[in-house]
Amino acid sequence: MRIGVVKELTPGESRVALAPHAVNELARAGHRIVVERGAGEASSIRDEQYEEAGGRLAEDAKSVFADSELVVKVYGPVPEEYGYLHEGLILLSFLSLPVNPLLMRAILDSKCIAIASESVRDVRGRMPILTPMSEIAGRLTPQIGAHYLQRPSGGRGILLGGSTGVRPGRVVILGCGIVGSTAARVASGLGAEVMVIDRDLDRLRRPEEMGLWGVKTLAATGMAVHDAVLDADLVIGAIFVAGARTPALVSRETVKGMKDGSVIVDVDVDYGGCVETSRPTTLADPTFVEEGVIHYCVKNVPASVPVTATRALSNAMLPVVRGISVGGIVEALNSDPGLKRGVAIAEGRVVDAALGRETGKNHHPISSILPLHEEVR
Repeated sequence: MRIGVVKELTPGESRVALAPHAVNELARAGHRIVVERGAGEASSIRDEQYEEAGGRLAEDAKSVFADSELVVKVYGPVPEEYGYLHEGLILLSFLSLPVNPLLMRAILDSKCIAIASESVRDVRGRMPILTPMSEIAGRLTPQIGAHYLQRPSGGRGILLGGSTGVRPGRVVILGCGIVGSTAARVASGLGAEVMVIDRDLDRLRRPEEMGLWGVKTLAATGMAVHDAVLDADLVIGAIFVAGARTPALVSRETVKGMKDGSVIVDVDVDYGGCVETSRPTTLADPTFVEEGVIHYCVKNVPASVPVTATRALSNAMLPVVRGISVGGIVEALNSDPGLKRGVAIAEGRVVDAALGRETGKNHHPISSILPLHEEVR
């Protein structure tokens, strides 16, 4: 299969979808890998490393898209790349389509097959591509919050770990998935008082079973969220709903009642965010102040550590890319129901039911578009 890797154009994005070790594995299996020059530069990967791994270099993204059957990206195409999408192409990347109508329209018009990395599942129902990025985001967010709570950064002047005779900072984490549970572990390690809120009681048992110091759990209700946020120094939004916009659990009125100089880190802002006052920011300009509260709403938090994040993402992408490339997309979807769940759009039609409901589009079973069953091939 002809596989393409391009340089990311999303503002602040410094990761690349496949590192040289993954390219080498695919090249050794007989696939042709074309990499845009400079694709790995921000992740400290030289073009020569891709060549040594068996990849071929291309001068620009246009030629990579034109020459590829499968293009692997970190984030979905930006407007400058919409014209490169074409029928017969398979696109694998984080898409965030419920909040990106322009990209959704471009994919529909192009008739390509778009697979959302954030929706791909494994045999246990977990999200193998999203998980390592969530782990990195979870490790980073308490550090980010601790930085912006410092007075020189505009915060209240709170040390999360407190001091002898002085209470530690209070951290509220909304959501106890991978991001939330990882953030709870790191915040606990910093010495903070941590409250994790989720509506799923089984998830809330995870931090309790870890025996983390200073971590408490609370079942999610409107009143519980409101009261906890008002008392927080740092709020970490870690809510993710596959295929749908993130629900706004924290209202503007609640934010207005928070202490001046408090900090909100809303991780899933690329899906709308769970705080009403959130709006996407970039690593170049990561924060804004709303209602006296510092908001950090960078949608690609792991891009701040691209050397680590690229390798982790590449490790997660490789099995999926290998599965598609071995026998083609139809064979891959037949043998892997988890990959099938990641297909958002195919040949001009929405196939993800959740995406269809969220955007008001009719959705079609993928089996009615691609010949997935032996009898219709």
